Amino acid sequence: MGAGNGAAALAALLPVGLILALMVGLRWAAAPAGLAGLAAALPVALLVFGWRGPEAAGGIGIALAGVAAEAGFAALTILWIVVPALVLHELQLATGATETLRRALVRLSDDPRLAALLVAWFFALFSEGAAGFGAPVALTAPILVGLGFDPARAVALALVGHAVGVSFGAIGTPVVPQAAASGLDPGAIAGATALLHAALGWTMALLVRRIAGEGRAGPGWGLLAAAFFLLPSAAIAVWVGPELPTLGGALLGGAAFALAVRWRGGSAGGKRPAAARALLRASLPYLVLLGLILATRLVPPLREGLAGINWRWTLFGEFQGSVQPLYHPGTMLLLGLLVGGLARGDDAAAFRAAAARAAARLPPVVLALLAMLALARLMVHAGLIESLAEAAAALAGTAWPLFAPTAGVLGTFVTGSATASNILLTDFQLATAAALGLPALWMVAAQGFGAAVGNIVCPHNIVAGGATVGLAGREGEVMRRTLPACALYAALGGALLLFLIAAGVAPVVTA
Repeated sequence: MGAGNGAAALAALLPVGLILALMVGLRWAAAPAGLAGLAAALPVALLVFGWRGPEAAGGIGIALAGVAAEAGFAALTILWIVVPALVLHELQLATGATETLRRALVRLSDDPRLAALLVAWFFALFSEGAAGFGAPVALTAPILVGLGFDPARAVALALVGHAVGVSFGAIGTPVVPQAAASGLDPGAIAGATALLHAALGWTMALLVRRIAGEGRAGPGWGLLAAAFFLLPSAAIAVWVGPELPTLGGALLGGAAFALAVRWRGGSAGGKRPAAARALLRASLPYLVLLGLILATRLVPPLREGLAGINWRWTLFGEFQGSVQPLYHPGTMLLLGLLVGGLARGDDAAAFRAAAARAAARLPPVVLALLAMLALARLMVHAGLIESLAEAAAALAGTAWPLFAPTAGVLGTFVTGSATASNILLTDFQLATAAALGLPALWMVAAQGFGAAVGNIVCPHNIVAGGATVGLAGREGEVMRRTLPACALYAALGGALLLFLIAAGVAPVVTA
């Protein structure tokens, strides 16, 4: 790599480095840090890389409008999922459905290790699949404290326990920007990412059991919990797509694990099962969602009809976007929310109150999404991502797959979100893959894999989770438990990826 190229790569690194310094060093929120990164990227794009946009744009102002259009459109497709997911989460809390589901889990066993696997593994994964965006730790940590775990241990358990499901959290939201950036089929991305988790996710289940401390359950229960989630999750990813691997795997695996615990003997409370009708009512929106997604993904005429409606736009031959409105997971989530809620008798006032509470949480999410998306699209169009990719290729060479998941970890560590990490770095992974002749699908999967586990060391997640259990000032205790877990999982993922690519193994893609 020449000196000129090296200087350009360092300049291209400035916006990302600035975000890291502001968010980690100065503890800025994602939205202002993203705006600062965008402000830093603009002069780099104009002065260092000489970007003026496509000739057809007729000026830098119009070109920037094209970047803004792409960012705004991508933000809308993501918010299409986020908004109904947040409303459903608030509705479930307000109606007591979340509490009903929680009680059904914790009644099953008084063994701390089994309780941790039931709550910090299956319930946290279920919450991640259904809502994501901080809900799993916020819901799970207080439950664990109520079961007798100290706050630092509870937050660490919640963080580690939900990590393997983050790649498909909030009905597959993190895959949406990856598919948009790469042009790869979302089902192919889901299958490749899920196979990495399926091969290595057992380590996280064993860590949940270990962090839980003393208990009667041996390592076999951790492996059983891993198998009960990872196998159906991988099957759903390969055969259905990115929307249901976490939610469906947690539902199916959690039910199977609960039966295994009951067969073992459970606890005294476990011998008084929760009313089936109450459980059904609490689960109804998720069951409707599950049915809708399965039907629209597995019934060919229905799938082709809905997917055939595609809204597409192009500007100056360079800026573009597309969405399938009737096939979009956000549409399924909205229908699940409305049909499931109405079927169990939730009234209009409950929906309005839930929507109001969800709306109150949206402004920083929207601003952060727009800032990160605009930064990512500007870096792509101006050549900053390509410059970083060339530098990475020159430094790491064909060993880059070993480090690819760590890049995803860094993205989540900086941005606080696997979705934002994928927005920021998927193009970078693709450009690096192209420069080194590596399989694009595996590199996109590595990004999603690393972005997921990065959640457990993200300072924002630790602080937010700690706030729900009164952990202020003790966040370092959580980091000391989650950092080794993150480093281990990312390193194992990189080693596995390097082996798979060297061996010429291709992902199984059928979705």
